[in-house]
Amino acid sequence: MKNQQHWAPLLLRLVTGTGFMVHGFAKLSRGPAGFEKLLAQIGVPLPHFMAWATALLEFFGGLLLLLGAFVVIISIPLVVTMLVAMFTIHIRYGFSSIKTTGLTPDGPVFGPPGYEVNLLYIACLVSLIIMGAGKLSIDSWRKQRAGKQVSSLHPTG
Repeated sequence: MKNQQHWAPLLLRLVTGTGFMVHGFAKLSRGPAGFEKLLAQIGVPLPHFMAWATALLEFFGGLLLLLGAFVVIISIPLVVTMLVAMFTIHIRYGFSSIKTTGLTPDGPVFGPPGYEVNLLYIACLVSLIIMGAGKLSIDSWRKQRAGKQVSSLHPTG
């Protein structure tokens, strides 16, 4: 079982990183102006700057998670964005991320999402902060390389 443990952080990074990249890309591709209006409406200071900062953080933070680079460092601001979204937008809609509010001939109609997905993202990020990026990551490669450099500076024997 110990030989299989390196897969857990990889799977968390792939799913979480992809999710953040998709959300960041959506904000960037539509232009952050719409997101800026939402931020202004909920009272976020500097909404223009924060719209761009959030979109870029989500996209490039997601990419860093996918690559396993600077995972602990990038996870902290990503957790903060999830907490802000959860407490300023999603909390009023309850826990469930999917609420069927009606049924039409075209299919179900869904209401606004609750904070369930925010908690899932936070749990994944906190797990990565605790256990690290895992063996199959740039962080692991950098750590191995740094260890080799240190051992070459201090030869034994």
